[in-house]
Amino acid sequence: MSKTRERLMQIYNRLLDHFGPRHWWPARTQFEVIVGAILTQNVSWKNVEKAIQNLDRLGLLDPHRLLAASPEVIAEAVLPTRYYNQKAERLRGFCEFLVREYQGELSRLFSLDIKELRERLLALKGIGKETADSIILYAAEKPIFVVDAYTKRIFCRLGLLPEDAGYDQVQEFFMKHLPPETELYNEYHALIDALGNTLCASRKPRCTECPLADICGFCGETSRFGSESEADEKVSVADTRQ
Repeated sequence: MSKTRERLMQIYNRLLDHFGPRHWWPARTQFEVIVGAILTQNVSWKNVEKAIQNLDRLGLLDPHRLLAASPEVIAEAVLPTRYYNQKAERLRGFCEFLVREYQGELSRLFSLDIKELRERLLALKGIGKETADSIILYAAEKPIFVVDAYTKRIFCRLGLLPEDAGYDQVQEFFMKHLPPETELYNEYHALIDALGNTLCASRKPRCTECPLADICGFCGETSRFGSESEADEKVSVADTRQ
């Protein structure tokens, strides 16, 4: 085992011990995972849950039924998620693609290999890398590492990634050093989000409560300067998920 893999697994095990299994993605069906992945862009999961409940009450958690619904009905259902007209369009766009190309059957779409599946998803309007990879990992259950703002923030602070690392570079880092296991990628991403959402905030991180405090250089800077705000200026990572 390489030193980098050993360190990544050390981080994983500490997070798992601290937070426990996260049981991601919270959904009953593959299609519900996809709906959630599209709706969660730039909004909290609590709002997404409200929108999914609205769609469920209307019987729209089905690609054929959702496609048949009017944009106005869908937009009203997903109102809690912000940009609701745009997201209604994105949902209908995905359903139109699925019905046209794969007869509405996710099993046919997910029979593609990871590379082709990712290309098909990224070709859809409004589906970016994080959303596409979330669909591949959590709905298709194929091993691809999902990257978000928390991932970059935490691993820059740990000194494992440069601050200017882009999505592809961060993803390659994890997939190069970790075995291609869907369950591992699933749990690791969920644990990263748990840490970023509760302790490793962009401003005023709660370093003294962090299970990685003793191996994090950023935590050391915070302690040495005695000011979270001063240290925060040294590591500026954009976060769109808080």
